[in-house]
Amino acid sequence: MKITIIGATRGIGLALTKMAVASGHDVTVLVRDASKMNFSHPKLRMVPGDILNQTSIETALVGQDAVCVCVGGVPTRKPVTLFSQGARNVLAAMQKTPKLKLISVTGIGAGDSRGHGGFVYDRIIQPLLLKTMFEDKDREEVLLKASPLDWTIVRPGMLTNGAHTGKYRVLTDLSGVTAGKVSRADVADFILSELSMPHYSRMTPLLTY
Repeated sequence: MKITIIGATRGIGLALTKMAVASGHDVTVLVRDASKMNFSHPKLRMVPGDILNQTSIETALVGQDAVCVCVGGVPTRKPVTLFSQGARNVLAAMQKTPKLKLISVTGIGAGDSRGHGGFVYDRIIQPLLLKTMFEDKDREEVLLKASPLDWTIVRPGMLTNGAHTGKYRVLTDLSGVTAGKVSRADVADFILSELSMPHYSRMTPLLTY
C-alpha cells in the first residue's frame, strides 16, 4: 500500500511511519523541515510542504492509496484554525484522487466524545488548556463528516509514549464510557490495521485501554 502521512515528524505520525515501512508499505511524508524527520528508510519518501499548502498536499497524494492526518498542536488559548483549514486543504486536494482512504486523528473531547474524558480532563484540562484547539477540531470533524469521501476519524484517549501492545478497545458507542489512556504506538497500530482491513469507514472510533 502507498500511504501519505501528514504530521509525521513526531507522535502518532512518526509511530505510524515507522510501523508502516516496517510492514512493507511505501510511505510518503509531507514535511515543512526535513531536518526534523529523524528517521530514514528505503521505503520512505519526503515531500516538502505542510497541511496549510494545498498544492504540496496534491503533490504528496499523487499515486497514493491513503492519506493519514496526524497533525498536532501545542496548548494555547489563542484562536486555532490549523485543523479545520488543514481539513479543507486535504479534502480539496483529494478531489483529484477521490478514491483515497482518509484517516484523520482528532482526540477525546472532539464532537460527541466531549464529556467522556473523566472529571479532571473534562472540567480542567480541556476547558483551561485545550478549549480553542478542540473548538477547531470540532470544525474539522464537521468538514470531514460532510464529505462524500471515504473517511475515518480516530479519537484516541489520553496519549502516552507507552509500548505497542496491540491490546486496546475500539469504541463507537460511548454510552457510559470514560476514556483512559492509550499509547501513540497503539493508535498507529489501529490506523495501519484500518487501512489494511477497513471496518470503520465514515465512523469515529474512540481508542482506549
